[in-house]
Amino acid sequence: MPDETARIVALQEEVGQLKEAVTSHAVVDQAIGMTVALGRVTPDQGWAVLREVSQHTNIRLRNVAELIIIWGQKGELPPDIRATLEDALDRHGPTQIPGEPPLEPPS
Repeated sequence: MPDETARIVALQEEVGQLKEAVTSHAVVDQAIGMTVALGRVTPDQGWAVLREVSQHTNIRLRNVAELIIIWGQKGELPPDIRATLEDALDRHGPTQIPGEPPLEPPS
């Protein structure tokens, strides 16, 4: 019986970890979607933007994703995160707004 009890406990812990991973993945996916929509970038670029913001602010990627989701809901984003997000989007984003005439190259 002790082996079975230990196995049940181990499986319960694994299920808990898997639930957390699924939730975390969903949060990150939502933030990527917001980055794609607002920054007019591809999903791969959106992922890169989130990674950069996480690395440059020393905040876990999931927490950055949560902040971006809150920003989408409430319009609030800490200034340092916003500045880093804007910089990353500038590096990865398009040079023009879809549907607008092409930008003239700088003279």
